[in-house]
Amino acid sequence: MRALYIARRVVTELIRDKRTLALMFVAPVLIMFLMKLIFTQSSTTSVKVATVGLNDNVRTTLNDVKHVGVINKASNASAQHALKNQKVDAVIHETSASHYTITYANTDATKTSLVKAGFNAALTQNGMKTLKQTTVKLSKTVSQMATTIAKLSPQAAAAMKQPKAKAQQRTKITNHYNYGDKNTGFFDKIVPILMGFFVFFFVFLISGMALLKERTTGTLDRLLATPVRRGEIVLGYMISYGILAMIQTVIIVLTTVGFMGVEITGTLGAVMVINFLLALVALAFGILMSTLAESEFQMMQFIPIIVIPQVFFSGIVPLDSLASWVKDISYVLPLTYAGHAMTQIIMYGTKLTSLGLDIGVLLLFLLVLTGLNVRGMRRYRKV
Repeated sequence: MRALYIARRVVTELIRDKRTLALMFVAPVLIMFLMKLIFTQSSTTSVKVATVGLNDNVRTTLNDVKHVGVINKASNASAQHALKNQKVDAVIHETSASHYTITYANTDATKTSLVKAGFNAALTQNGMKTLKQTTVKLSKTVSQMATTIAKLSPQAAAAMKQPKAKAQQRTKITNHYNYGDKNTGFFDKIVPILMGFFVFFFVFLISGMALLKERTTGTLDRLLATPVRRGEIVLGYMISYGILAMIQTVIIVLTTVGFMGVEITGTLGAVMVINFLLALVALAFGILMSTLAESEFQMMQFIPIIVIPQVFFSGIVPLDSLASWVKDISYVLPLTYAGHAMTQIIMYGTKLTSLGLDIGVLLLFLLVLTGLNVRGMRRYRKV
């Protein structure tokens, strides 16, 4: 009977806690709906290839390969420029007869594999087509040779029987990779986004929990009872937790680059700047969510709503095949801009000065969230 009484009390408290009920019943459905939208769409990989001096038959055959588009360029310089500007995924340059040099962007291992498979298939099909045409021509001349061979002298006939073998040209392919090497895989593609996600997640969680503890222990109430302004309180928390966020960012970035061997085409300092800016946004987000939570458990409830959706819309999963309204969700998530900026720096060597939009949006997130935190402190001020 006592156990039933305890169970009834707990159930009554849970029913009164609408936020907990929403977490248990609504959040899983929301996450499953997002996963259905993303993972059930046809995410067919397509590539664009720039060709320079490529045989017309090979280029036509390559263009006929499914999911491969071919753009003919007049010079290797213009093709490499298109590759650098992310207009194409690879450049195929026929430097001499049957000698090809292929340069891959290699920022997506799937696209690199598709280019390799498509070009090999094109060479094979073109070779078979050429062989078939040669066989037809030879069959037409056999009858002519049979009628004329009898008129030749015995010495000439012997020479016809033992023709000199012509050296067959062998196909040679030289591969170059703008990012990574032939062993670069899917992890290298998503590591810039994962790096930002872990910075965001742990800073959000730790800062929110820490400020919530300040409230539950009465420290924040005593601080608010002083003449200190709300903006100064928020700024003080931002500075203190910002130092910890900076240290955490340095550890995550250096560990990813040093121990995991992730190649950075740009500068390490630029990666640090974007990650630290994202950490400040996560810090402001965590402080804001902590003002809405009454306990550590309620703080944890914001993770499925605030953190997890950002994973789906940050670029880890291609959103090109989704409906436009689904892609629009990514524009209101800070991890989308941080992930894009770090991808550009790590894989393409883009400078910070060329990432003004991503940096500007992150700064806007920081200013708006900080302003909301200052207003949020009003509900706790006693005097």
